[in-house]
Amino acid sequence: MKPGFFTMPLHPPGANLTETLKSDLDQIVKLDELGYVEAWIGEHFTAEWENIPSPELFIAQAIGVTKNIRLGTGVTCMPNHDPFVLAHRIAQLDHMAEGRFNWGIGTGSFPGDTQVFGYDEDGGVDASEFTREALQTILKIWDNPEPGLYESKWWKFRIPEPDAVIGMRAHITPYQKPHPPIGVAGVSPNSPTLKMAGKFGWIPMSINLAPPNQISTHWASIEEGALEAGKVPDRSLWRVAREVFIADTTAEARRSVHEGTMGRDFEEYFVPMLTKVERLAIMKNDPDMPDSDVTIDYLIDNVFIVGSADEVTQKLNDLNGELGGFGTLLAMGHEWDPYEAWYESMSALAKEVLPKVGQA
Repeated sequence: MKPGFFTMPLHPPGANLTETLKSDLDQIVKLDELGYVEAWIGEHFTAEWENIPSPELFIAQAIGVTKNIRLGTGVTCMPNHDPFVLAHRIAQLDHMAEGRFNWGIGTGSFPGDTQVFGYDEDGGVDASEFTREALQTILKIWDNPEPGLYESKWWKFRIPEPDAVIGMRAHITPYQKPHPPIGVAGVSPNSPTLKMAGKFGWIPMSINLAPPNQISTHWASIEEGALEAGKVPDRSLWRVAREVFIADTTAEARRSVHEGTMGRDFEEYFVPMLTKVERLAIMKNDPDMPDSDVTIDYLIDNVFIVGSADEVTQKLNDLNGELGGFGTLLAMGHEWDPYEAWYESMSALAKEVLPKVGQA
């Protein structure tokens, strides 16, 4: 199983942006050195905890200080962007990365961002419809940008007739052909988004918040989409995101989660935020369990992967078996505090644990 990384990132409100950007970049550099194959970076405008509004700019900087790791948007929230501009920006980034780029796309869901861009309940923008139309438009621009008016409910632009005299035409296409690998994230059981991933051969990603009994339904959606399109579903494409922390002993690992940044990020951000938007059920392995039972201990026991290297190896083998196999584990990003403990955890995951996962 391959080691990967997904970061929102996560920093408490009031954190210094200059310093958090530096620390986030340092994590990517260290993970590249440790052999992590990919890292995905989130996009949020109004989330104080998730404080990168442009993963593209972050990736552009990270390209220059890494050697092998693939870098991806996690995700580009399509309703936040004009598709003509986005097509050119992503294509340029793909060239800057010389193909070391994955393009994660999605609708976006953070409440503040949906209000800014008008796809909250009162905004009148159907985020799913916008995302489908925008992606179709971008793929057309990259494949065959015919001159003419391009118009939808939400955007309007014109591709000009070519003029060879002054060298004018729509000409920017990605480095990777026909386009960078596209990734989409799935949340709900029997996810329609992941069915689309199977249909089009995209990278399917199961998010970190859901327990295994929910994620176990995701492969059926991926497989259904692939088979309907006459494709062979490929488990090696499937990414599964998890909170992972490894220490010398399981007791030490659990204590570090309780007292450290992982526990803080869930107690102070994820649980309150999901409660507010009435989506805490995502984390429950039983829909009837009360909200008050979604504690850090519950999450460690049912959602996170926490323990000694041997215990984490066993838990990941159990997860891999329950899901029927997947290609890349995406360890979730948190502040590395204390730094050495987190570095050792990420190192152990890549070098000691994952080589033993999925081995008969």
